[in-house]
Amino acid sequence: MRRRSLVLAVALACFASLAFAQAVKPHGDDIYTPQPGQVGKDVMWLGTPEAMVTAMLRAAKAGPDDFVADLGAGDGRIAIAAATEFGARSMGIEYDPRMAALAKRNAERAGVANRVTIVHGDIFKEDFSRASVVTLYLLPELNLQLRPQILAMKPGTRVVSYTFTMSEWEPDETIKGATFDAYLWIVPVQVAGRWSVADEHGKDVAVVDIAQQFQKIGGTILVGGKAQPLLGPFVSGREFGFSYLDRDGAFRAVRLAVDGNRATGVSRLGEYEARLTARRS
Repeated sequence: MRRRSLVLAVALACFASLAFAQAVKPHGDDIYTPQPGQVGKDVMWLGTPEAMVTAMLRAAKAGPDDFVADLGAGDGRIAIAAATEFGARSMGIEYDPRMAALAKRNAERAGVANRVTIVHGDIFKEDFSRASVVTLYLLPELNLQLRPQILAMKPGTRVVSYTFTMSEWEPDETIKGATFDAYLWIVPVQVAGRWSVADEHGKDVAVVDIAQQFQKIGGTILVGGKAQPLLGPFVSGREFGFSYLDRDGAFRAVRLAVDGNRATGVSRLGEYEARLTARRS
């Protein structure tokens, strides 16, 4: 099945190379000019259309406080756009030495060599863990190989992939393109387990059991000896939340920020707000 999936992905990439041959302008120079469809280590180089580069970085809310890592940097267009259009610092990792050298020259010509680092290396060996935004244009098999590493990154990290998805990890947003779409994920904090929730005085008020698959969670809350399903549970970056009915039947909304096996936040009942703490056993 993996071989069949890879063959299909390569076929799609070949189709894409024909579609982009006219649409994508190679960022080459007198020393080296790459050609759409040329074969690399694990993929063929196509280059992301300029309009989609901007749309992907905009969807990721890239900005001056971000560090963008482009995996498979090619001619450097995404890493360079992150610096020139969004003021971010960036790193592009490229396996082909000719492409990596071209990307460095392109960054120099764009006047952002001090904000853009191009690394000649392997995306599976180089460290990009400090990135707050990750961009990819790789085959599905490579996305899946990278997925565990990406999910282990800091919660709230934004990940954008052009054309290809992350299999059953559903995207948080789809970015529509002229030919192909891009997909955005926000790395979720891991909240699965049993949480004991206490009020601001340290008195236990509830026990919450949570099951999680990527950014989707569900579970139950035990209040006053009675269990009920969590209402509207969600994960957003390093926070998670849910609503429930308290002992008096009032509707309460909870939002907690996670730090390891501890969490702090608030419970809201109308305009009334109470501090909460929680610990995971």
